[in-house]
Amino acid sequence: MAQPQADPLMHQSTPSRLGWRSMGGALLTLVLSVVGCGRAADDGRLTIVATTGPVGDAVMRVVGDRAEVRVMMGPGVDPHLYREQPSDLVALDAADVVVYSGLHLEGRLGEVFDGLARRKTVIAITAGLEEADDPRLLSPPDFAGYHDPHVWHDAAMWADCIGYLAERMAEHDPQGAEAYRANAADYRAELLELDGECRERIATIPAAQRRLVTAHDAFAYFSRAYGLESVGLKGVSTEDEIDLGRMAEVVDLIVENQVPCVFVESAVAPRVVESLIEPCRQRGHEVRIGGELFADALGPEDSGADTYVGMLRANVATIVAGLGAGSEGNGAGPSTGAEPSESEELATP
Repeated sequence: MAQPQADPLMHQSTPSRLGWRSMGGALLTLVLSVVGCGRAADDGRLTIVATTGPVGDAVMRVVGDRAEVRVMMGPGVDPHLYREQPSDLVALDAADVVVYSGLHLEGRLGEVFDGLARRKTVIAITAGLEEADDPRLLSPPDFAGYHDPHVWHDAAMWADCIGYLAERMAEHDPQGAEAYRANAADYRAELLELDGECRERIATIPAAQRRLVTAHDAFAYFSRAYGLESVGLKGVSTEDEIDLGRMAEVVDLIVENQVPCVFVESAVAPRVVESLIEPCRQRGHEVRIGGELFADALGPEDSGADTYVGMLRANVATIVAGLGAGSEGNGAGPSTGAEPSESEELATP
């Protein structure tokens, strides 16, 4: 199934801050109250707006042909930094249902979702985990008392989110309940099979080389589920700055453990990770860029990573190729990734 594509009215992002509370929030609510009803799907189906690629893909798999699904944030867009445009607000207001990831992944959009929820169905796909106080949820000390939102990198946890989504859709559209639950059951089975596949593939990496160094700490769930140590230069949010102390800690870990490669991310400027190469070289260790991972977004259409399943498989393949047997001693190689953003400069202490 092709990745759900962003609606032409949707725009990419500029930086914002987690926990944003200001007059801007009131203005957003005001806009939502006056933009009008917008348009429904031309064929009479439900119209659903999803925030991120993984969420949009999940919605498409659950609703099938009962709804038109639009995705706000396309490939390479960082949800931590996303700032909505007026056209986004119009599309959100026109939707019958809005589905977002939750756990504060979408930053300042939380106030928009709260306003919309007063008059339409708004679903946080991870809400079931939070409502159940799921013990698998991680609470990093550097994330302002919130849970780590990157749960989709654990396929088994994401499978549970799919079940919650189907039940919420069944409440909204009882006529489609049977289809939603059947579609969700099929998708959950696929994800649980994928979970086992990921576990088997990562297990081929020598135990001493299972350290995953990335731009930000988006892979804690992935690493816990599949037997890696996750090391991020930034914290859970890409809004976090890197100080020289953290840089030194990561360089020490790479050199002392002879980590063969580090990984750039599709939605974060590659220079964030590339900045590790020269300090390691000065200490006698050549570390290379092992490839590009999809941390907060799916890949472009026809990339093989343009669905959730394809994205997770692509990440596993890149990690195994970079850290697997025979990867020791490789020199630094070329990197790929998103264009630099204004929020990703390295900070001085």
